Amino acid sequence: MSSDSAAQAAIGAAAHELHLPTVRAEATRLSEIAARERQSHLGFLAEVLSAEVDDRTDRRRTRRINEAKFPRLKRLADFNVDAVPTIGAATLGHLAAGGYMDAGEPVVLLGDSGTGKTHLLIGLGLAACEQGRRVRYVTTAQLVNELVEAADDRVLSRVVGRYGRLDLLCLDELGYVKIDPRGAELLFQIITEREERASIAIATNLPFSEWGTVFPDPRLVAAIVDRVTFNAHILETGTQSYRLRTSKNTSSRKQAS
Repeated sequence: MSSDSAAQAAIGAAAHELHLPTVRAEATRLSEIAARERQSHLGFLAEVLSAEVDDRTDRRRTRRINEAKFPRLKRLADFNVDAVPTIGAATLGHLAAGGYMDAGEPVVLLGDSGTGKTHLLIGLGLAACEQGRRVRYVTTAQLVNELVEAADDRVLSRVVGRYGRLDLLCLDELGYVKIDPRGAELLFQIITEREERASIAIATNLPFSEWGTVFPDPRLVAAIVDRVTFNAHILETGTQSYRLRTSKNTSSRKQAS
């Protein structure tokens, strides 16, 4: 066996043992480039390790996005801020940077159906995933059903703990379905678990004054509103359909061209 072949075998075995698949796959190719460019040993090592880090970052990003269970992918950069004048590009850029998650601050998206709330909610979640953060998207009805089933199966503490470990919980469609007293109390546990420690982003079609139509207990409503508005970023998407205006703008641009 030649010295190069022996080296390749040794690298492959070590990379396998150390769980460095990119080093194992790219070492030979990068060594040939290093030889052509007359890189130093340290330069070659830096290239190999950088390739591993880049691939690992990409794999983690992909895994986070899959784990988030988004119904579809929407990016903040694709949101038409001209269609929703109450929300500026600077605000979205600030939120995309993720500082609110470091501070455990909530985000509340208020507006009628079709005004872009879900797009923004998914966009925030996707931006967080791309930073390697743990995210979960779920509708309010889905989450309540999951919690009720967990309570019935006596695994509620495990499920609450799992939601508590997320960096960002994206809770959609709050206000579309009335929640019974038991479901409301279980949802309150999730919100309390995350209070001032981990961020929750909520999309709702109801102003806070009408949350009593969703939660049956007035004291519980007050406690939930208090927790999700403290230090919150509140974005109002308005009453005019974002989807309709965006499709009209797209149609107009096509006709103009």
